[in-house]
Amino acid sequence: MVKHYPKPNDPADDKERLNKTISNMEAAEEAMEFAEGKERASIKEKNERRAESIEDLKNEIQEEDKSRINGYI
Repeated sequence: MVKHYPKPNDPADDKERLNKTISNMEAAEEAMEFAEGKERASIKEKNERRAESIEDLKNEIQEEDKSRINGYI
C-alpha cells in the first residue's frame, strides 16, 4: 500500500496559488451563465469554497509578511 504524504507548506507559492484560485473562480462564474440545474449548483458550491480559500490565502500571506518584517522567518 502506497502512503501519500501532504506537501509541505511553501509560502513562496502562496501568491501564485491565490492568483490561480481567483482565476478559476472567475472562469467558473463565466461558465455558470451557461449551466443549469445540478451543474450550476455544483459550480456555486465550488466557488463558495474558493471564496473561503481566497480569504485564507490572503490572511496567510499577510501573516507571512508580518513574520518576515518582524524577523521570524
